[in-house]
Amino acid sequence: MKRKYPNLSQPVKIGNVVFRNRMFSAPMGGTHITADGVIGQDSTAFYELRAKGGAAAVTVSELMVHPETDGSHAYHLDLKIPGALYGFAHTADSIRRHGAVPSVELSHSGQYSGTYMADKDSKLQLHQYGPSEGVRKDGVPIKELSKEMIDEIVKAYGDSAALAKRAGFQMIMVHGGHGWLINQFFSPFFNRRKDEYGGTLENRVRFAKEVLASVRANVGPGFPIEFRFSGSELFKGGYNLNEGIEIAKLLEDDIDLLHVSAGTYQTGFGITHPSMFIPHGNNVYLAAAIKKHVKVPVATIGGLNHPEMMEEIIASGKADVVEMARALLADHELPRKVLMNRDDEILHCLRCFVCMAERATTTTRRCAINPLIGREVAGIEIHRAIHPLKVMIAGAGPGGLRAAITAARRGHRVILVEEQNEAGGILNCESAIPFKREMYELGKTMERIARKEGVDIRLNTKFSSEYAENEAVDAVILAIGSEPVIPPIPGIDGENVMVVNDYHRMQDSVAESAVIIGGGLSGAELSVHLANEGRKVSLIEMQEELAKDSNVRHRPLLLQEIEQKVSAYTGMRAVEITEDGVFCENRDGEKILVEGKTVICAVGQKSRNTMDYLDAAPFVRCIGDCVRPSNITNAVYLGYHAALDL
Repeated sequence: MKRKYPNLSQPVKIGNVVFRNRMFSAPMGGTHITADGVIGQDSTAFYELRAKGGAAAVTVSELMVHPETDGSHAYHLDLKIPGALYGFAHTADSIRRHGAVPSVELSHSGQYSGTYMADKDSKLQLHQYGPSEGVRKDGVPIKELSKEMIDEIVKAYGDSAALAKRAGFQMIMVHGGHGWLINQFFSPFFNRRKDEYGGTLENRVRFAKEVLASVRANVGPGFPIEFRFSGSELFKGGYNLNEGIEIAKLLEDDIDLLHVSAGTYQTGFGITHPSMFIPHGNNVYLAAAIKKHVKVPVATIGGLNHPEMMEEIIASGKADVVEMARALLADHELPRKVLMNRDDEILHCLRCFVCMAERATTTTRRCAINPLIGREVAGIEIHRAIHPLKVMIAGAGPGGLRAAITAARRGHRVILVEEQNEAGGILNCESAIPFKREMYELGKTMERIARKEGVDIRLNTKFSSEYAENEAVDAVILAIGSEPVIPPIPGIDGENVMVVNDYHRMQDSVAESAVIIGGGLSGAELSVHLANEGRKVSLIEMQEELAKDSNVRHRPLLLQEIEQKVSAYTGMRAVEITEDGVFCENRDGEKILVEGKTVICAVGQKSRNTMDYLDAAPFVRCIGDCVRPSNITNAVYLGYHAALDL
């Protein structure tokens, strides 16, 4: 067959191993980790899902090699730990049986030991070690590693690699980036040693070379070793791209694949893991520059999820392999869809950070648009219904669309009714905001998939109990969503006022200055967008904090954008809207005019009434915002499981 993306689809040989395509699943930490560091069955299923989806390699993250100096709650592989070898062997086999190459990432957190621990108080009680003595920004003291400790850690890398190979892993990744221990040795910011491990670049690279030599001695020639590092630390005091090139040149004889990432803890989370405010592929230039100076294959990473961009990266020689993490959570079948020329069905990552925020908050994983993530053991298989039903779904938002697709795949006859003239629901509100465009496109892709699955989509159709009864349906899933709250503020019905839900239809009427009432997630993100367009924007919030409904990973980056671009007022209550702006009362009861010619109301959503529809069919299920205004994650997950319950 003629493949639409021939370069992405082409196999590549690394060491003595042939990988089936150029799309690798980058390291992502599992969440089912026992107290001893054993891989639980849920984590095994988490990694297996990407192997099923067509990735050429799936890397398990992170195996911490030396618990004595690294107290992070992560995987450990030691024969003294009951079940450790079993867990790794079972995971490797679960990846390999789907045609992917199982890989494991060997790590040491160094001075950031304990990062993944949920109990932050315990984390602060650990002894953190690094190349040099010092104190972290958060006040945690760092002890300098002795030469004897360094030798122990080097040996531990080799021992862990040997056991990983024994368990069935076919590639080793050594993590040398993102501020972890090897990166700390590279960095002039962290490494102030006066011995053979500090000072010159050759000395700062010595620890990495010893680690790689230890790994090689334990896995043998031809066994692929991937080295992950930051092409540049991207902060003042760290090493830059020129030094990154020299580091790569010093290490290339010791490795088989050079994985070029970016940044460290000092840089900020949203650079290493590009946020929605940053262009896709913003870190590719680092890999492209380094590739010109090394002979080994080079992998690139950083917000990659569109096959057109990834194909161009390989075709133009910027890199030999593309690696994805979040993109393969959003759609674990992305590689398979690329290989089968079904790229129009790819559900693109929203870069919303739900996946990473969930791990930090509950120590589990979720994805906003993939209901399987973190729940792979429960509900991964969609079984055909023994007795197919006639099902009506009311509302073609993300929850309704996911329910429709899932029900149709189970063999049910599905009618999806939508009151508006297009599917997508609340996702359509994001069509006018470039950094959220993928949310709008998600609705269009899900609609396309639903039609391919045979769903009868009826637009401009209002749902009612009578309508469902006339169709004689067996089941109804109510996904009728929410509607905006309109506060009783004098002037709210003025010609210069619009509701945030209508912005995509009224964007051309927004003046050069605007006031947004409501500093929750939707209002906050819209304020950044309007500021990006060059408008003077003021954001008013009654509470003391902005975007409290945003997740813990996205919120700091959003607040940073607001601080740079928007005039924000907290603790302010809107009391009157005029043609000149919004009069507000502050905490002391003083009345202040916040000027702006356009006023946008974004104070929240309220559920639509479902009580009148609960007898519309023998089986009725309510999902998403019509139960309680929430988010895409909740709507998609409940829509998926409502369809499984039919």
